[in-house]
Amino acid sequence: MLLEAVSTDPRPVLVVEDCDDDFDTIVVAAARAQVCNRLIRAADAETAWRLLARDQTGAYAFMLLDYNLRCLDGLALLHQLRRDGVLEHLAVVVYTTSVNPSDRDAFCASGASAFHVKSVQYTDCLATLKAIFERWLDRAARPNDAALSSATRLSA
Repeated sequence: MLLEAVSTDPRPVLVVEDCDDDFDTIVVAAARAQVCNRLIRAADAETAWRLLARDQTGAYAFMLLDYNLRCLDGLALLHQLRRDGVLEHLAVVVYTTSVNPSDRDAFCASGASAFHVKSVQYTDCLATLKAIFERWLDRAARPNDAALSSATRLSA
């Protein structure tokens, strides 16, 4: 039996994650979801910003962004990203341990495309990440971000 890849979008995914264990989980989930896209890791917001600034022509399928990063946090990176007119199109999917509703609201107001809370259960993490990859790499099923209001863009 031939497995069909999830992605119809060949661009890499930018993963902004400072925790090695969490990044390893993301890699496992991508493999289980048959994601063929390269995962490019930035271990901090500054590295992510440099990668994004280097090529602002839609080089990434989407960004998977952790909130709690060393130095500059994920929310500050999102603010920078949305202020830049060229990068405002990039889908940013937040994947964080924060369960604080005000954090979710802040990301929503700042232009996040989706907000997901990391589970403490490994299998739940894998399932959530698989769903993220399936949604954001399947261009046919991907919503038109510009047409959605910030209230409906975020998914749990």
